Formats: sequence, C-alpha cells, structure tokens
Amino acid sequence: MSEFSPQIAELDGFIDTLDSLEGKLIVVLHKAQNIVGWLPTEVQNHIAHRLRVPASKVYGVVTFYSFFNTKPKGKNKISVCLGTACFVRGSGDIADEFSKRLGIGVGETSEDKLYSLDSIRCVGACGLAPVVTVNGKVYGRVTVKDVDNILKDVGGNA
Repeated sequence: MSEFSPQIAELDGFIDTLDSLEGKLIVVLHKAQNIVGWLPTEVQNHIAHRLRVPASKVYGVVTFYSFFNTKPKGKNKISVCLGTACFVRGSGDIADEFSKRLGIGVGETSEDKLYSLDSIRCVGACGLAPVVTVNGKVYGRVTVKDVDNILKDVGGNA
C-alpha cells in the first residue's frame, strides 16, 4: 500500500464520474494536484494508466505547465510577481528578502513544509506593482519593508 493510496482512491472516484477519458488529462491532473497537493511520479503513472496514455505524455504536460507541481508545496504558498511592471518596481529585491527570511530559494519549500516561495510572471494587477500573493491573497505595492508584516499576517515568525 502506498502513502498516496487514499488520495488515489479519491482521484479514481473522480475519474469514474467522467463521461469520457479522451482529452481529460489536464482536468484530471488539476484534480489530482488538488487532492494530493502536488503530482508525485506515482500519481502521474497512475493517471497515465487510468487514462490509457503514455506516462511520458503525462510527465510532459506536468512539466510544461507552470501551475503543476512536481515537488510538495508548503502550507503557505508565497509567490512574488517578477513580470516587467513588478520587476522594475523592485520585486526582485522583495523575492530576495523573502528568500533570506525563510531560508529558501525561489522554487523551494521550507523543511518544515510551512512555506513555499515561487515566482510568477503576471497576476494582471500591474497597477498594484509590485505584487505578492500568499495563499491566493493579493498584496499590492509591496516593499522590502512589508515582508515581515506579510509573514506575520500568515502566522509566520520566520
């Protein structure tokens, strides 16, 4: 029995409700990530088997789209926009400050699994640049000085 058995069973229940398996790879991957929190190889292989597609196709889709995660993410998902409008207004320094405070680099998760730090290219809020999102909440006009308050807001004492 796998550590993912309960989640795979839930995913199978979802797959069983689909009227057709054709063209449903991205829908199933989204559901799997929602259930498991990320897409480990074991889950990808199971999806390939259930949808009757090569595992290489599943892996290709997972690694092509940036919204799929192949590593576990932290409880608090911090994303710093590094799109042009945000970057020219200092988001690179903001990302560096989060990295320093959390002890992780962009694209990494803290050992205690409390924080993940990622970069995003645009959230469509250029008028609020620079922008940071934490667990879906948008923080606008962020400065390096705001990093401590944002971490406190999410209950962190990093």
